[in-house]
Amino acid sequence: MKIPFVDLHAQYLAHREGIDAAIAGVIERSAFIGGEAVARFEAAYAEHYGIAHCVSCANGTDAIYIALKMLGIGAGDEVITTAHSWISSSEAVSQTGATPVFVDVDDFYTLDAAKIEAAITPRTRALIPVHLYGQACAMGPIMEIARRRGLRVLEDCAQAHYATWGGQRVGTFGDAATFSFYPGKNLGAYGDAGAIVTRDAALAEAMRMYANHGQLKKHEHRIEGINSRLDGLQAAILSAKLPHILDWTARRQQVAAWYGEALAGIDGLELPKVRESATHVYHLYVIQHAGRDGLAAHLAERAIQTAVHYPTALPLLACYAARGFTAAQFPRAARNQSRILSLPIYPELTREMVQYVADSIAAYRCQP
Repeated sequence: MKIPFVDLHAQYLAHREGIDAAIAGVIERSAFIGGEAVARFEAAYAEHYGIAHCVSCANGTDAIYIALKMLGIGAGDEVITTAHSWISSSEAVSQTGATPVFVDVDDFYTLDAAKIEAAITPRTRALIPVHLYGQACAMGPIMEIARRRGLRVLEDCAQAHYATWGGQRVGTFGDAATFSFYPGKNLGAYGDAGAIVTRDAALAEAMRMYANHGQLKKHEHRIEGINSRLDGLQAAILSAKLPHILDWTARRQQVAAWYGEALAGIDGLELPKVRESATHVYHLYVIQHAGRDGLAAHLAERAIQTAVHYPTALPLLACYAARGFTAAQFPRAARNQSRILSLPIYPELTREMVQYVADSIAAYRCQP
């Protein structure tokens, strides 16, 4: 049996009619930049997500940068974020001229709220909690610290569309939140795409203006901005997919439950933990094993694709070498990087396929 890490073609086949019609509509109108499709998606996503404003942009990394800039983050500032994430979470901070300050993760692969206070300095201006793999950070404690210390909060929701903490959706706690619609995300376009959501009308207007060359109306450049616009084709595709996202989320959770049952009791295997009061939307299903590389090779021999998210903790990347970080400063993130393995997970995965993955893992453990 061949099991890809993700099967975007299967999703397309299940919803071909709606997606093809959406693409054709944009081509017929030649509305490739901005226009009705983009405005429609922004309005639909804001309403569907339950927040006042959605500002689309070219990708999830730009979303973080734009939001930080319009929150006033810049040279001389520090922004606290997690030691375990994709580099977008930290590089966007550096792009503003500010300095990313890394904090180790908790048992759920997210920013350890108990370690935030020790990282705050007089230069700290903001926090970026990353809802990694599809699970919410501990937003209650994080927001309490932010309010008490006067810090802005930008939630990175790139992997956590519709996840919740305490019954409230991620992305609705802080000043703003960013989303990626990269093709493999829970809600994915057919190319790069991103968005920022916020309750703050003035902030939304500033972000929209900055992302479009500093203009809200053509040729009226009120500030210098950047060119980071969602194109019409991607917006139309996202609009066609949006009505299915809650069903897909439920299906991902079902697949994760099957994995939990099938993998339970295998020696040396750590399964993902779900935080109390949180929901996990399983953008990724991440296990841990001391022999990760051998296990991955074994699964590849059985035509099971896996991946590692991510093989190096952010502060230990070469691009931050000059700052002299050590593994001892981030013990959980440093330990995880050599043990984590992402298994295939997507809504179209069947129980039979999950069992085949689980049996293959068990077979590896049984080898002498």
